[in-house]
Amino acid sequence: MSTLPPLHTPELSNGPRLAIDRRICVAANHWGARRAVGVFFGLVSRLGDGVFWYSLMLALALFDGRRGLAAAAQMAITGLTALLLYRVLKRWTRRPRPFRACPGVIAHVPPLDEFSFPSGHTLQAVSFTVVALAWYPLLAPLLLTFTALVGASRVILGLHYPSDVIAATAIGGALGSLSLWLLPLMHWMH
Repeated sequence: MSTLPPLHTPELSNGPRLAIDRRICVAANHWGARRAVGVFFGLVSRLGDGVFWYSLMLALALFDGRRGLAAAAQMAITGLTALLLYRVLKRWTRRPRPFRACPGVIAHVPPLDEFSFPSGHTLQAVSFTVVALAWYPLLAPLLLTFTALVGASRVILGLHYPSDVIAATAIGGALGSLSLWLLPLMHWMH
């Protein structure tokens, strides 16, 4: 739970699009105040910090030989790029987190950094998923479900606006696709 006072910034108070973003954020955050919901999405968010993805990369490398190692390497390179990209974007946009700028929103877990846009968890999850599914399409039910839950968790926990998650989804999808275009699967397999 955050004890920081909310910031009241005029840019977050104007415009119908931002009002909808805030209303969805407040509603999701109130739903997340239910103990079972908060615990579940807190766990999803914690796994999305990297534990789930690093475990997946390790499993691929251990259980699928050279192919698994190549997939894990491409995921790692893409993930590192995503990390650098979202850090630059956060410093550039400097959008306050909802629990600081939106009355009625509380942080159900502590944030990893100060700014909201884009959601780094979502950007990473989407970019990892795009790359992993190119290698292992049968993982789609697991990875798509987990990635959707990660994105939802960020809003429910009061750490991001829906627009942060939507933008991160687009950026992560583009980054994952770019990774596949720059480092085609066939080059790794030969």
